[in-house]
Amino acid sequence: MNDHAITIRSIQHYMYCPHRWGLLEIDRAWAENFFVTKANLMHRRVHDPDHPYTSRGKKVFTSVSVYNDQEGYDLYGVTDCLELTEDPQGIAIDGGDARYKICIVEYKPTQPKKKDHHEEDLMQVFAQKLCVDHVFGGDCDAVIYYADVKKRVVLPLRENFAEYDGKLKEMLAEMREYQGSGRIPMIKKGQKCSGCSMKDLCMPTVKKTKMFRKMIDEIRKMEV
Repeated sequence: MNDHAITIRSIQHYMYCPHRWGLLEIDRAWAENFFVTKANLMHRRVHDPDHPYTSRGKKVFTSVSVYNDQEGYDLYGVTDCLELTEDPQGIAIDGGDARYKICIVEYKPTQPKKKDHHEEDLMQVFAQKLCVDHVFGGDCDAVIYYADVKKRVVLPLRENFAEYDGKLKEMLAEMREYQGSGRIPMIKKGQKCSGCSMKDLCMPTVKKTKMFRKMIDEIRKMEV
């Protein structure tokens, strides 16, 4: 990996809100709320080695590190889960005789009310697919599992590959431009911020701003 490599998880942050992504990746700011904590707890359960995830007739691996260092990508990250199902048309793993079809399973806490999936979740999984296919070969499938409805949603990544690939490369180029310049993107017009964990850091209230300024003034007085 080189200095231009981008983590898979940051793609979702950028699509949700480029300004929030900038605070996270460029300013190194962070804050949690109920929604972030809920998602963290769910993923901790998925990746817990003391509670392995099993499925009949499948080999299941969690927390699998993957990457794609091809030009235009330079991506790396960790998948929630890879399910391997024996398939004569699949790929060999670790040089064995058996062949397997790989399916990415990405865990999300809540399904959108009026659609099957969030676009940013789909693109995050698409980036995972590029990395899994690069590392293991083949052409893997991918689903999102929504914990609240206990339902899997199959993603049309193969059918719309060219569209998603072009969109991802354009987005990665934008992200690298911001990273290179150290600029944080502006807040998008119409951005919904009510459920964002970074809201108070991004747009502090007047009361909190005055409090922070007072604290800074007191610290400066102590330094004199």
